[in-house]
Amino acid sequence: MPPTLASLVHHTALKLTVRAGEDRLDVPVRWAHVSELADPVPYMEGGELLLITALKLDAEDPEAMRRYVKRLVGAGVVGLGFAVGVNYEDIPEALVDAAEAEGLPLLEVPRRTPFLAISKAVSAAIAADQYRAVTAGFAAQRELTRQALAEGPEGLLAALAAQVDGWTALYDASGAVVATAPEWAGRRAARLTADVERLRERAAPASSVVAGPEHEDRVELHSLGTGRRPRAALAVGTASALGTAERYAVHSAIALLTLTTERSRSLYAAEQRIGAAVLRMLLAGEPDHARAVAGDLYGALLDAPFRMVIAEAGSSVRQPADGGADGDPLGALAEAVESAAARAGEAVLVVPEGERLVVLAADGGAAAGECGEYGAGLEAARAGDQGEDADVVVGVSAPVGPVAAGAAYKQAEQALSVARRRGRMYVEHEQLAAGSVLPLLADDAVKAFADGLLRALHEHDATGRGDLVASLRAWLSRHGQWDAAAADLGVHRHTLRYRMRRVEEILGRSLDDPDVRMELWLALKATAPE
Repeated sequence: MPPTLASLVHHTALKLTVRAGEDRLDVPVRWAHVSELADPVPYMEGGELLLITALKLDAEDPEAMRRYVKRLVGAGVVGLGFAVGVNYEDIPEALVDAAEAEGLPLLEVPRRTPFLAISKAVSAAIAADQYRAVTAGFAAQRELTRQALAEGPEGLLAALAAQVDGWTALYDASGAVVATAPEWAGRRAARLTADVERLRERAAPASSVVAGPEHEDRVELHSLGTGRRPRAALAVGTASALGTAERYAVHSAIALLTLTTERSRSLYAAEQRIGAAVLRMLLAGEPDHARAVAGDLYGALLDAPFRMVIAEAGSSVRQPADGGADGDPLGALAEAVESAAARAGEAVLVVPEGERLVVLAADGGAAAGECGEYGAGLEAARAGDQGEDADVVVGVSAPVGPVAAGAAYKQAEQALSVARRRGRMYVEHEQLAAGSVLPLLADDAVKAFADGLLRALHEHDATGRGDLVASLRAWLSRHGQWDAAAADLGVHRHTLRYRMRRVEEILGRSLDDPDVRMELWLALKATAPE
């Protein structure tokens, strides 16, 4: 505890007597300052015990003393020490009354007690308090280190919460709550997700304070990590501002958690190399070797159906100008998927491939679900801004086992290709199988082929010598049935036969060939007005 007016009054060597403000002696004293100025306020910072002899004051003038004391209180002076037996044998009643009226503690300093002794007592008490804080901080650091080594981040959070007499929370790279101490703090920590996300947008190290009527505590947020983008965040909630010892404990926790996240980054890089090897073996048709390499790290993923996901950066972010987090949507997707898997305790394989990201996620698991939610979010964002290129395009395979990994990769690529052509952000392969082939005809190359194939027939019809295009469409739609097609057109079947012969002559192709009929039908569908 820092020195207070009460501790100075109880200091036996100082012999101080309280003459006013006895009920306010528990206020801390930041320093003891001697000033005989009639107005020392410009030189005050607040928290001082002001020591005077009233050399330049008319201490017997009630109005002057009221103005003097009011100025001191307004400047944050916490106490006034008056030396008797120097200029005044006793403290004038005008000063006593003014101090009582303003609630300013007034201490009588006997002649035999020099002001220097009071200044030394305050200085010694401040130094002792700082030493206690530093000692307590070192003890806290040892305890936090012990807990971190014995029980990991969870143990460290619990120890830190005890040190600050509050609660703590750890957030992952996506801003989701990983752990809290005590457990009841989970709900409070979850309310700060938006604040954590804003903190993550700033380069590490970064910190902020969240406080206000809508919050139950004063919460400090600190980013963790040494890279440009924070790897995690720490929240510390307390009833009031942290003291020196508590501040040491928080800084120690930040250092230990940063060390943990940086070590995790090295392990993450090693895991990625193993994951890349597992993926290569799966795609090479060697599931047994892949399983052997996967071991406990990815083995569970290969024991159940999984989905192959391929994500590709949109054209607007293929070459980010600054290389920062905002220009790395694939990195954001990877973080979201890995965080979801970590929270669910499931394995997920994430492999960067140049401008692509390949993900193996358990079918129906949290990581696969996160991919779907991420895609839905992209679709929603796209709906609100049709003019922008997609940040990420995602294709997802059907559920498969390790033996069919190669086929799953092709399915994901097909879904990705269709997503790009259709201007979609997220397409699953099952959607292609369950849908119609007709939307694929919207491709510009298909339309160009169709226009070229039917151009001669359209030119013939433009002369007014017959309606070959409509006749061809009716005949093909009736599977070559002359009477039904002629009835649809309202012409005689001999007229329709003549028109079909003209189609064959103009195109130089036989309508008896099923491939020709198929191409003509698709061309008619591709060029049909919507």
